[in-house]
Amino acid sequence: MAATVEDLYRNYGILADAKEDLSTHKDAYQVILDGVKGGAKEKRLAAQFIPKFFSSFPELADAAINAQLDLCEDEDVSIRRQAIKELPRFASGENLPRVADILTQLLQTDDSAEFNQVNTALISIFKIDAKGTLGGLFSQILQGEDIVRERAIKFLSTKLKMMPDDTMTKEVEDYIFIETKKVLEDVTGEEFVLLMRILSGLKTMQTVSGRQQLVELVVEQAFLEQALNPADADSVDRLLQCTRQALPLFSVSETTATKNVHSTRFVTYFCEFVLPNLSLLTSPVAELDIQLEVLKLLAEMSPYCGDMDKLEVNLNMLFEKLLEFMPLPPEEENGENAANEEPKLQFSYVECLLFSFHQLGKKLPDFLIDKISAEKLKDFKIRLQYFARGLQVYIRQLRVALQGKTGDALKTDENKIKVVALKITNNINVLIKDLFHNPPSYKSTVTLSWKPVQKSEGAAAAIGQKRHSGEDMGTTATTKKLPTTLPRRDARQIYNPPSGKYSASIGDFTYEQRGGFRGGRGRGFGGRGNRSRGRIY
Repeated sequence: MAATVEDLYRNYGILADAKEDLSTHKDAYQVILDGVKGGAKEKRLAAQFIPKFFSSFPELADAAINAQLDLCEDEDVSIRRQAIKELPRFASGENLPRVADILTQLLQTDDSAEFNQVNTALISIFKIDAKGTLGGLFSQILQGEDIVRERAIKFLSTKLKMMPDDTMTKEVEDYIFIETKKVLEDVTGEEFVLLMRILSGLKTMQTVSGRQQLVELVVEQAFLEQALNPADADSVDRLLQCTRQALPLFSVSETTATKNVHSTRFVTYFCEFVLPNLSLLTSPVAELDIQLEVLKLLAEMSPYCGDMDKLEVNLNMLFEKLLEFMPLPPEEENGENAANEEPKLQFSYVECLLFSFHQLGKKLPDFLIDKISAEKLKDFKIRLQYFARGLQVYIRQLRVALQGKTGDALKTDENKIKVVALKITNNINVLIKDLFHNPPSYKSTVTLSWKPVQKSEGAAAAIGQKRHSGEDMGTTATTKKLPTTLPRRDARQIYNPPSGKYSASIGDFTYEQRGGFRGGRGRGFGGRGNRSRGRIY
């Protein structure tokens, strides 16, 4: 028989007055538990009364928790919210992991107020026992339904960084690392990004050894021991996702080699398996220029490359790929462009390839002198010279177009593209000058056009100030640590350069910022089977 409101108040009074003799009033507490079988008023009272006296009746602990859970699943959302609000009061001792597990399952609610209540409750018990709460969360991540798994991962990715230091101890962070490694055995692309965000935010992962551990995790996910299938969009997506996650972890130290986190395995893989198949790559996102995307990643990684086993072979692959995008002049007798119209100069591609070649070339400075034939070197310099001539015209046109423009005038879409175009052409100009030295030099440094630059440098480029030397053009240290978040990908923008002698060869300038890929379940990171389960409280 369900208890009435009067029954609940009467038995509440008995327990409240009993003080130290509470355990002798088991029947009174049982009446309160029976309140969950009543109407809305009785249930609201039961939701408040059950947790108040819970700790005094350990023999009724299971019955009390189950009664509260019934209220957490009630059809009346106000009753559910009240019951959820009180759940942390059951989180003591061995009951805490169970309560954490329950709250994690309740994250699947579609009611925003109820969802916030669950989040608040989880944070509350996290501060009581972080490891116990994590046990409940990871249990559901590993075994729960997809919606619960997804929201539990998002909870960790957003809330852990807000926890106080005395809660996030080394023991707790070690536990998170161990459990996350288990989850990474079977993840989607989106889950992988969130889990790496969780691990990257841990204090223990901020050291060189910590970042090296994270790189090892990414390497496992990237399948670098397997050849790339360029026609498989999922395989290409996996490689892109993993490379992006690894990029912020790389570092170099000129003074202490042991403090480096190198990109060598990724750079080697790109040279051996990606560059040879560059034109065959299948983009996982329709609007993305996949070739440019890959070349940008390679360029960003190249400054962090350590000693490479097949340096000459990989440098030669980069060199051959660079030649593909650096055409011979159209007037070249019997050349590849004879009798054809002027070729288009693909500045964005060349910036990436030239930068990567310049970075790896430092490790084998005699490559252009002793490792290739004199005929091939002559051919390369002809291509460089032709490209440089087109650059000079384009740079002058851009500087004229931007001359005197400041503030809001530089914020228009067209002028933003022109500013980036000027950065790209300046970068290429600096690198070409280095390679024209005899012997070739690898001393200049440039900031890749899509990377953040100092305001003073950006302003100088924007208003077209004259550079005093090649070394001054777009130069900053390339070994600066990369940001952990990548810029958003905007819609592709096309810039038509001014008409002139080289306008036909320059063609349309394409500028695209890179951002994260969409993460669809089962896309390339192991198709997780749907798990459909009933309540497992």
